[in-house]
Amino acid sequence: MGEHAFIATAAAGAEPLLAVELTELGAATPHPIRGGIAFQGPLELAYRACLWSRTASRVLLPLAEFAAADADALYAGVHDFPWEDHLAPDGTLSVEFSGGGPGIDHSHYGAQRVKDAIVDRFRGRYGRRPSVDARQPDLRIHARWRDGQVAIRLDLSGDSLHRRGYREATVIAPLRETLAAALLLKAGWPATAAVNGPLLDPLCGSGTLAIEAAWIAGDRAPGLLREYWGFSGWLGHIPALWNRLLAEARERWETGQTRIPPIGASDRDPKAVRVALINARRAGVADRIRIERREWASVEPPAGPPGLLIANPPYGERLGDQDELGNLYAQLGDRLKSHFVGWRAALFTGNPEQGKRMGLRAVKTNVFHNGPLECRLLQFRIEPEFFVDRDAADRRARAATLDRAIAAGAEGFVNRLRKNLRHLGRWAEREGVSCYRLYDADLPEYAVAVDRYEQWLHVQEYAPPPSVDPGKARERLEQVMAVLPAVLEIPPEHVFLKVRQRQKGASQYQKQAEQGQFHEVREGPARLLINFTDYLDTGLFLDHRITRQLLRELAAGKRFLNLFGYTGAATVHAVLGGAARTTTVDSSVTYLDWARRNLELNGFHSPRHELIRADCRQWLIWTHDRYDLIFLDPPTFSNSKRLEGTFDVQRDHVELIRQTLRLLAPDGVLIFSTNARKFRLDTEALSDLHIEDWSRRTLPPDFARDPKIHQCWRLTRP
Repeated sequence: MGEHAFIATAAAGAEPLLAVELTELGAATPHPIRGGIAFQGPLELAYRACLWSRTASRVLLPLAEFAAADADALYAGVHDFPWEDHLAPDGTLSVEFSGGGPGIDHSHYGAQRVKDAIVDRFRGRYGRRPSVDARQPDLRIHARWRDGQVAIRLDLSGDSLHRRGYREATVIAPLRETLAAALLLKAGWPATAAVNGPLLDPLCGSGTLAIEAAWIAGDRAPGLLREYWGFSGWLGHIPALWNRLLAEARERWETGQTRIPPIGASDRDPKAVRVALINARRAGVADRIRIERREWASVEPPAGPPGLLIANPPYGERLGDQDELGNLYAQLGDRLKSHFVGWRAALFTGNPEQGKRMGLRAVKTNVFHNGPLECRLLQFRIEPEFFVDRDAADRRARAATLDRAIAAGAEGFVNRLRKNLRHLGRWAEREGVSCYRLYDADLPEYAVAVDRYEQWLHVQEYAPPPSVDPGKARERLEQVMAVLPAVLEIPPEHVFLKVRQRQKGASQYQKQAEQGQFHEVREGPARLLINFTDYLDTGLFLDHRITRQLLRELAAGKRFLNLFGYTGAATVHAVLGGAARTTTVDSSVTYLDWARRNLELNGFHSPRHELIRADCRQWLIWTHDRYDLIFLDPPTFSNSKRLEGTFDVQRDHVELIRQTLRLLAPDGVLIFSTNARKFRLDTEALSDLHIEDWSRRTLPPDFARDPKIHQCWRLTRP
């Protein structure tokens, strides 16, 4: 067999590992080229690279290279090549084209011209032509036209080599098998496995890292499960040679699988665990990997020698995802330091800044690309000499963050935030207020609202107008998210972000996420649950703080009705004020359950505090109860499917107030409030009532810059 030139491609960052693999397979002088490694050897070497390389994406055989000045020259050069030496006239082919030149500015058209040249040659010589098969052709051809030179290559691998054949099920954003293998090789897994050291992946997803680790330790050829190869229909293929290599690989697997050390894979998501089990069975290693559902923070090392913990945490590409990432990294670092001393750890992350939250100093950092994302493999030795004071590191990181933000143009936002913090912070401390609005688009270019809930921040970005460049808006939002934890000295994972847009109909009730995580805060004597992630609002309208306080002061001995009761915060205050009984009405099961939990949090379980699921307008028609104090705070607009017809507070408020007054005791008080900014109370239609405008009285100091945040009236019968 003669010598051939070959090219093996690989993801950015994996090329050095691929060069080592090719050397071990017998390549004499592999050397890097753009996008991969070039090497020489007999056809057997290329076969071995297809079968055994864990990091290569494809193995290509260069067929021809020629100059082409235009599309006609491209066609002529391809047409002149002896394709009949490589493909039968009735065979199948596909063409992938990259680059371009005069006459060809689109890859699809370039591929079409190459295909036409090939089939025209066959038609002219044999009177028949190959057909196109994009899925599994006999010949998959790669053509590249760059700088006037055309390179034609035969894809010996066929499909990308990351398609091992065991991935029957998947999860969101799975790690490619070739990349997983590269990470394991770079992290030193072969040496660990050789001394029977264990491997753990506490964030296993579809199980790719654990399966690749088992195959590496067990000397399993990564191509053994593949049924299609790009050389199978190639006329230069030598089946006897290939079959011999397959038999050799199977023998090595039979022997090697007994040497696989303990491997554990776990995930908190039961779906991920099911997917990992399915894939491990298909890979033939289900009996070699312990796969279980487990909170990653509770993972423990197995008995025996120290090993390698490797994980691919979520990257947090969206800004809002950063809320949980910092906590994940911090807790993982704590777990490693408390339970895995003596081990090594490797984290593959697209967010290396979060790695600093681990409280560990990385001993190595390697760059890899996961698709278009530049990522880092952070390698750690879990020894006390590498432990880092996280608080000191946080202080340094905060100072560095502020310096970068100021240098990027955020000095005005930083100064305004500090000014508000001094002014409102003193007021909040004096008044015993722990939840308040800290910033509300004070600077137009930083169009966010920042609400402080004790040790947490809730950030809402106002959707920018079309005139604002989206890239600039995102840059400023990134500055906001960086500056806030630095100025307020709180962990980044305590800052939660949402994009606030104009809400219509039932959209205010729709879930934004599914985390189900609640936090307890205090408002005066009330203990209340809030949720930063799942809904547009947190469950506590801060602009109604004074309104709730007034309701508490008015409620002693009263029968209290909370219409459109939301999460029941007003009801809790009424009960704390001594209300004899309360009724809370809302159409949402979710919010009524939230109200129930708020009442129970404050120690109230009595049937005297009733929660009713109903359309408030319909309920007002058929109920006959009487109340001494009523809080009426309807939505601005609603077309919810749960409600009959639409509701517009401006159009319908007189009728709604009249219906509510029917339930008001003779000496009762109705507090009516709305957040509709253009609302005008129809005092003429309600002229028989005594009306007091409480809008200014109920406006908290932290909302003084926005007096239209709500309007409020006290209504009684003369």
